[in-house]
Amino acid sequence: MMREAPDFCLPDHEGKEHCLHDFRGKWVVLYFYPKDNTSGCTREAKEFTENKEEFEKLGAVIIGISKDSPKSHAKFIEKHGLKILLLSDEKHEVIEKYGAWGKKKRYGKEYFGTIRSTFLINPDGKIVREWKNVRVAGHVEEVLAALKEEVSKNES
Repeated sequence: MMREAPDFCLPDHEGKEHCLHDFRGKWVVLYFYPKDNTSGCTREAKEFTENKEEFEKLGAVIIGISKDSPKSHAKFIEKHGLKILLLSDEKHEVIEKYGAWGKKKRYGKEYFGTIRSTFLINPDGKIVREWKNVRVAGHVEEVLAALKEEVSKNES
Protein backbone atom coordinates (compact mmCIF):
# COMPACT_ATOMS: atom_id res chain seq x y z
CA MET A 1 0.00 0.00 0.00
CA MET A 2 3.07 2.21 0.11
CA ARG A 3 2.89 4.96 -2.43
CA GLU A 4 5.17 7.81 -3.36
CA ALA A 5 4.44 10.94 -1.33
CA PRO A 6 3.57 13.76 -3.76
CA ASP A 7 6.41 16.30 -3.73
CA PHE A 8 5.71 19.97 -3.09
CA CYS A 9 7.38 23.30 -2.30
CA LEU A 10 5.55 25.72 0.02
CA PRO A 11 6.44 28.83 2.03
CA ASP A 12 6.83 28.88 5.82
CA HIS A 13 5.81 31.71 8.17
CA GLU A 14 8.74 33.83 6.95
CA GLY A 15 8.07 33.16 3.26
CA LYS A 16 11.05 30.77 2.99
CA GLU A 17 10.29 27.87 0.68
CA HIS A 18 10.55 24.26 1.88
CA CYS A 19 10.23 21.24 -0.40
CA LEU A 20 9.37 17.71 0.64
CA HIS A 21 12.39 16.31 -1.23
CA ASP A 22 14.64 18.43 1.03
CA PHE A 23 13.74 16.01 3.83
CA ARG A 24 14.74 12.80 2.01
CA GLY A 25 16.62 10.53 4.36
CA LYS A 26 14.39 11.53 7.29
CA TRP A 27 11.00 10.37 8.45
CA VAL A 28 8.35 13.02 7.85
CA VAL A 29 5.16 13.45 9.83
CA LEU A 30 3.07 15.53 7.44
CA TYR A 31 -0.20 16.77 8.82
CA PHE A 32 -2.94 18.87 7.29
CA TYR A 33 -5.16 20.97 9.52
CA PRO A 34 -8.11 23.31 8.87
CA LYS A 35 -7.21 26.63 10.49
CA ASP A 36 -4.68 28.47 12.66
CA ASN A 37 -5.83 29.46 16.16
CA THR A 38 -8.93 27.26 16.30
CA SER A 39 -9.20 25.03 19.37
CA GLY A 40 -8.53 21.63 17.75
CA CYS A 41 -5.76 22.90 15.48
CA THR A 42 -4.07 24.75 18.34
CA ARG A 43 -4.19 21.66 20.54
CA GLU A 44 -2.77 19.46 17.76
CA ALA A 45 0.08 21.91 16.99
CA LYS A 46 0.93 22.29 20.69
CA GLU A 47 0.96 18.50 21.21
CA PHE A 48 3.24 18.01 18.20
CA THR A 49 5.49 20.79 19.59
CA GLU A 50 5.54 19.17 23.07
CA ASN A 51 6.56 15.82 21.54
CA LYS A 52 8.95 17.24 18.93
CA GLU A 53 12.07 15.91 20.69
CA GLU A 54 10.65 12.39 20.81
CA PHE A 55 9.99 12.52 17.06
CA GLU A 56 13.46 13.96 16.38
CA LYS A 57 15.14 11.17 18.40
CA LEU A 58 13.54 8.78 15.90
CA GLY A 59 14.83 10.82 12.96
CA ALA A 60 11.52 12.50 12.12
CA VAL A 61 10.58 16.03 11.20
CA ILE A 62 7.04 17.38 11.74
CA ILE A 63 5.41 19.53 9.07
CA GLY A 64 1.96 21.08 9.40
CA ILE A 65 0.13 22.47 6.36
CA SER A 66 -3.00 24.61 6.16
CA LYS A 67 -4.41 27.10 3.70
CA ASP A 68 -3.67 29.98 6.09
CA SER A 69 -1.22 32.66 4.93
CA PRO A 70 2.42 32.79 6.07
CA LYS A 71 1.46 35.89 8.11
CA SER A 72 -1.30 33.93 9.89
CA HIS A 73 1.19 31.11 10.61
CA ALA A 74 3.66 33.63 12.06
CA LYS A 75 1.02 34.91 14.52
CA PHE A 76 -0.06 31.33 15.36
CA ILE A 77 3.55 30.26 16.06
CA GLU A 78 4.27 33.33 18.17
CA LYS A 79 1.04 33.18 20.17
CA HIS A 80 1.47 29.50 21.14
CA GLY A 81 5.27 29.11 21.15
CA LEU A 82 5.12 26.48 18.41
CA LYS A 83 8.36 24.76 17.42
CA ILE A 84 7.20 22.82 14.37
CA LEU A 85 7.41 23.77 10.71
CA LEU A 86 4.15 25.20 9.39
CA LEU A 87 3.72 25.68 5.66
CA SER A 88 1.16 27.72 3.78
CA ASP A 89 -0.89 26.21 0.93
CA GLU A 90 -3.24 29.10 0.16
CA LYS A 91 -4.41 27.58 -3.15
CA HIS A 92 -4.89 24.21 -1.37
CA GLU A 93 -3.11 22.39 -4.24
CA VAL A 94 -0.95 20.22 -1.95
CA ILE A 95 -3.88 19.61 0.39
CA GLU A 96 -5.81 18.29 -2.63
CA LYS A 97 -2.86 16.15 -3.87
CA TYR A 98 -2.94 14.33 -0.55
CA GLY A 99 -6.72 13.89 -0.60
CA ALA A 100 -7.11 16.11 2.46
CA TRP A 101 -9.53 18.55 0.77
CA GLY A 102 -13.19 17.71 0.64
CA LYS A 103 -16.78 18.33 1.51
CA LYS A 104 -17.44 19.13 5.15
CA LYS A 105 -20.56 19.88 7.12
CA ARG A 106 -20.97 22.38 9.91
CA TYR A 107 -24.19 23.63 11.44
CA GLY A 108 -26.08 21.94 8.61
CA LYS A 109 -24.17 23.80 5.88
CA GLU A 110 -21.95 21.98 3.40
CA TYR A 111 -18.69 23.53 2.25
CA PHE A 112 -15.25 22.51 1.03
CA GLY A 113 -12.31 22.60 3.37
CA THR A 114 -9.30 20.83 4.80
CA ILE A 115 -10.00 17.42 6.30
CA ARG A 116 -7.66 16.89 9.25
CA SER A 117 -5.25 14.20 8.00
CA THR A 118 -1.77 12.94 8.85
CA PHE A 119 0.74 11.04 6.73
CA LEU A 120 3.85 9.21 7.87
CA ILE A 121 6.46 9.31 5.11
CA ASN A 122 9.54 7.10 5.27
CA PRO A 123 13.11 8.25 4.47
CA ASP A 124 12.66 7.00 0.87
CA GLY A 125 9.68 9.32 0.33
CA LYS A 126 6.96 6.66 0.55
CA ILE A 127 3.76 7.04 2.56
CA VAL A 128 3.74 4.17 5.08
CA ARG A 129 0.77 5.24 7.23
CA GLU A 130 -2.13 7.63 6.88
CA TRP A 131 -4.85 8.89 9.14
CA LYS A 132 -7.98 10.59 7.73
CA ASN A 133 -10.65 12.57 9.58
CA VAL A 134 -8.38 12.76 12.59
CA ARG A 135 -9.73 13.34 16.09
CA VAL A 136 -7.14 15.42 17.95
CA ALA A 137 -7.39 13.66 21.33
CA GLY A 138 -4.65 11.01 21.51
CA HIS A 139 -3.59 11.52 17.88
CA VAL A 140 -0.01 12.68 18.46
CA GLU A 141 0.63 9.67 20.74
CA GLU A 142 -0.82 7.39 18.06
CA VAL A 143 1.46 8.87 15.37
CA LEU A 144 4.49 8.58 17.67
CA ALA A 145 3.68 4.92 18.39
CA ALA A 146 3.33 4.21 14.65
CA LEU A 147 6.65 5.94 13.96
CA LYS A 148 8.39 3.83 16.65
CA GLU A 149 6.91 0.69 15.07
CA GLU A 150 8.02 1.66 11.55
CA VAL A 151 11.51 2.66 12.69
CA SER A 152 12.01 -0.66 14.51
CA LYS A 153 10.75 -2.56 11.40
CA ASN A 154 13.33 -0.75 9.30
CA GLU A 155 16.14 -1.50 11.76
CA SER A 156 15.51 -5.24 11.78
